[in-house]
Amino acid sequence: MTTALYGPGGFFVAGTGPAAHFRTSVHASPVFGAALLRLVEAVDAALGRPDRLDVVDVGAGRGELLTTLARLAARPPDGAARRTDQPGGARPADGAGPLPLVDRLRLTAVEVAPRPVGLPSAVDWRGRVPGGITGLLLATEWLDNVPLDVAVAADGGWRTVLVAPTGGESVGGPVDPADAEWLATWWPAAPPGGRAEIGRPRDEAWAAAVRAVDRGLALAVDYGHLRSGRPLDGTLTGYRSGRQVPPVPDGSCDLTAHVAVDAVGVAGSAVAGTPYTLRSQREALRALGADGGRPPLALAATDPAGYVRALATASAVAELTDPAGLGGHWWLLQPVGIPAPPLTGSGAAPPPAS
Repeated sequence: MTTALYGPGGFFVAGTGPAAHFRTSVHASPVFGAALLRLVEAVDAALGRPDRLDVVDVGAGRGELLTTLARLAARPPDGAARRTDQPGGARPADGAGPLPLVDRLRLTAVEVAPRPVGLPSAVDWRGRVPGGITGLLLATEWLDNVPLDVAVAADGGWRTVLVAPTGGESVGGPVDPADAEWLATWWPAAPPGGRAEIGRPRDEAWAAAVRAVDRGLALAVDYGHLRSGRPLDGTLTGYRSGRQVPPVPDGSCDLTAHVAVDAVGVAGSAVAGTPYTLRSQREALRALGADGGRPPLALAATDPAGYVRALATASAVAELTDPAGLGGHWWLLQPVGIPAPPLTGSGAAPPPAS
């Protein structure tokens, strides 16, 4: 899986990028970026509006989300002119307070692919998560692509599933002791022949990402499951050109498996020393002001163009909040050095594993 996704000629390294093969919330609509900008503003306020506010996108694709955030942040509020007489990150000499958010934003994309041609210069491009983050770390459909092993339940316990580059599978020996411990904690016993995806590498990847945040919020958005409802046959699959295909590890398709989000959450919380929060994307986007309500029909008579725009926005929000689709994604919020995720409404972490 590692070679097929990230090796020479791997799916995420070569080709046109993920957007050509599958549709994520980032690709669905700028509405998603607008909601995240409101979250960025909330994190900024929680941090006391620092001179530098980092937004780091892990698994950035071709930089689509950060490009949207840069464009939206540059829009002056209510048509007001934006200050341009101060260097980025400096406070105005007249003591009027911090510079506008756009002048303090430091946007960083983390991706294994080369920097895309035409990406705005405001977006830095790196192959690894930088340290010392003050602000928001985003991982939108990243963890589902962190490579993992698959196990199958047998009479004597879990055994490793082996796979050839052509996709053919066979059953190997017992899983490693560390993986056996993870399965005992996080994946309830399955009937003989049942499959499990060993999420320990995802726990470690998320813990490392959270460790890179000095102060702020780490947010993972992904499809996943909880310990009380693990799928009996696993979820590993492939995507190519918008269609679901067999998960053949030859580099021609995306390889993805749902995330054990509660296990990931506990791993990140152990690093941060603060509780995490799990919410559905539907709940999170509504808390950030994306309600999806249809515009009043009367607007069509007074402002036809505005009505069409509002209707398109409502349609986009409906897609993003559909509980049977993108709205069913989990938002895992891990605060670091701030008291709680800066979202309103209810939402709590499941209890840690006993």
